[in-house]
Amino acid sequence: MLGNWRTHGEYQSYLLEKILPLFESDKKNVLHYKIALSKLYILNLDPLKPLLAGYYSITGTPAKNQPELIRSFILMSELRIHSITKWVEELQANEILCFMIGLSRSEIHNVGSYYDLINRVWLSNPDVEYEFEHSLHNFKRKPRKKLEKNKKQPPRHPGIIQKFVDLALEGKTFESRPEMLMQQIFAKIGVEPSANEGLYGDTNKLPVSGDGTCVKSGGSSFGNKECNCRDNGNYNCDCKRRFSDTDARWGWDSYHGQWFYGYTEYILSVYNKNLKCDLPLYLRLVQAQRHDGISAIVALVEAKELYPQFHFDSFHGDGAHDNYATYQLLHNWNMKAFIPLNETNKGHFTYPPHIKVDVNGIPVCMAGHAMINWGYNPDRCRIKYRCPFALGKIKSCDCKEKCSPSDYGRCIYIKPIWDLRLFTIIPRGSDQWKTQMKSRTTSERINKRILNDYGLELSHIRGKKRTFWLSLIHSINVLLDARLKLSGFSFIGLLEGKLLQAA
Repeated sequence: MLGNWRTHGEYQSYLLEKILPLFESDKKNVLHYKIALSKLYILNLDPLKPLLAGYYSITGTPAKNQPELIRSFILMSELRIHSITKWVEELQANEILCFMIGLSRSEIHNVGSYYDLINRVWLSNPDVEYEFEHSLHNFKRKPRKKLEKNKKQPPRHPGIIQKFVDLALEGKTFESRPEMLMQQIFAKIGVEPSANEGLYGDTNKLPVSGDGTCVKSGGSSFGNKECNCRDNGNYNCDCKRRFSDTDARWGWDSYHGQWFYGYTEYILSVYNKNLKCDLPLYLRLVQAQRHDGISAIVALVEAKELYPQFHFDSFHGDGAHDNYATYQLLHNWNMKAFIPLNETNKGHFTYPPHIKVDVNGIPVCMAGHAMINWGYNPDRCRIKYRCPFALGKIKSCDCKEKCSPSDYGRCIYIKPIWDLRLFTIIPRGSDQWKTQMKSRTTSERINKRILNDYGLELSHIRGKKRTFWLSLIHSINVLLDARLKLSGFSFIGLLEGKLLQAA
């Protein structure tokens, strides 16, 4: 049963009441937490009450102080404390931290309450999960063969991306995923308030970027042996064993050129040009060896389901997303594709082109010059190209009379449907294409913020659900940083104003 839920307004009054006397008596200590105080003051947890109520029993002792528990996770992340046990010790020793989450020192939660919340919002069968975690599993050695640096690990099953796209176009979703409630929590208290404040810009024309990042597990890849091979002199057996992180797998880190043991986190994000802020929109933790091209399809399907009020206008991805199935999905959803051609597949066509084009899909005229893009006609679903000589882009042309004697110059029309991968609506290599492609790196910067700035891997956590939960908490903090940057709000300024009124 979900116990009494203190509203956001009540929490704000409580925070002012408790911190104001401390600000008068020990200003330096309060100033040390000025950013954290500002974040918690604007973080409204009220939307979570109707969302979580159904996941608590209607009988038994009510669960106390649940919004305070969630707020405690946010503060723990903000202060870069990576151990729940250490965090509880910090709360017991520092009363101002207790006030910041909305409790007195005698009311703070024990360590088990934090893990209980994570288990509650992870929608899996606890009996099946327990049996899986405590059973023996096959031992898989670290792969010896190394791939080339900056080269992605290929999909294990050929044609799997097309199968996922076919399911997406049929309207199939992945509602049974255990992380769905966590994603909804992130949407309710992270993304939607930020969108309402205008951080994401025009949500009816939302450009999203997608990318995966490597997350190392805190568990050992060797596991614990329960066989008697060692007694018989065999110290290098491949017998089944127990693992502290049963979900972790070996994957290839293309950036560092090495194998890692853990997960791949796939993130959809949006770039705010005015504030120069990178904003996470959607998160998913998958097996380490999963190809980003597969994760992208799942991510786009789930994000559309998670945010029905948003319209995704374009998708930005790296060369791992360069496959015909992805272009097919984006085309059917009326999304513009900004994906560089994979070097190993550059210039290949589904069907022979009707005219001569370069490797970027730009028509080449009779004289060998790249023609000039003259816009997209949505009524006829075609892209118009004009003569570079007629537009003054080149000084002379030997083929002018052969090509077209008209002063307007020769025109050529390209239909993207001929080859969705090569003939993108915004032509490859154009100024608009180059400008849009710059925002693709927003996902990489979000990955850096979660992994490095907030230190996800420093927690040395084991298990997919705990790793994903902390990643989600760090992402909420990233959005709170952006909200403070946009609004300029300062809790310290609020305290100073209260003191002036009292004087």
